Amino acid sequence: MMGLLGRLLMFNTKTEREIQLIKESALIVGKTLAEVAKVLRPGISTKELDVVAEKYIRSCDAIPACKGYYGFPATLCISVNDVVVHGIPGDYKIKDGDIVSVDCVVLKNGYHGDYAYTFMVGNVAEDVQLLVKRTKESLYKGIEAAVCGNRVGDIGYAIQTYVEGFGYSVVRELTGHGIGKSMHEKPSVTNYGQRGTGSKLNDGMVICIEPMINLGARYVDFDEKDGWTVRTQDRKPSAHFEHQVVIRKTGTEVVSTYEFLEKEIEKNNWIS
Repeated sequence: MMGLLGRLLMFNTKTEREIQLIKESALIVGKTLAEVAKVLRPGISTKELDVVAEKYIRSCDAIPACKGYYGFPATLCISVNDVVVHGIPGDYKIKDGDIVSVDCVVLKNGYHGDYAYTFMVGNVAEDVQLLVKRTKESLYKGIEAAVCGNRVGDIGYAIQTYVEGFGYSVVRELTGHGIGKSMHEKPSVTNYGQRGTGSKLNDGMVICIEPMINLGARYVDFDEKDGWTVRTQDRKPSAHFEHQVVIRKTGTEVVSTYEFLEKEIEKNNWIS
């Protein structure tokens, strides 16, 4: 008999009403990333980008969920070049040739939207362009494996085998996750693994799949001073993409969208 306990054991599967609320928050994330894309260019500081995002989110009667989360001081995680994730916006000014991961989380009506995109600014080195392109492709490989009845290991296997085929490496210390009323829920969704292993993907689960892929070795450092910033140990670039999906018997549904930001990329000659 499926009751509340059964649902909890299935890692917070969501009702259709809950999924609708998640979609509303996810849509705000997509439009926020588009606002960032409008102004992203060499010379702008990461703090200025953060201000743009917070202003837009609050204009939607939503909450920038990262701000204050375990003491995180900003609306966005902005991670440039060798910063894998959790970069804190500040005085750093974006330069021609940078790659910039922007990760945004929004809370509205009690439910979270959460996803990320890595922008390329200006004249990015060819090998780094390929890293970004293939990391994005690996995200969709992971989504293809996120099928009801599969397991999280199938997602990780799909991502890992794809990117390692190009000589890249997968960050092991950080993962995707379930999401809903809490920003991070079970299960953890690793970007590496073996087929048929890990938590089962059940109808109604909402998860974030987010490959973090390094051009060099997989090892990372956690900044002891700010407590957040994660960098590659070899200081080679890392790329990061994230989508939010609903596992369904009828097929996996992507509830996040890059549509709005990609329209802005078409207008903005500085980014791709």
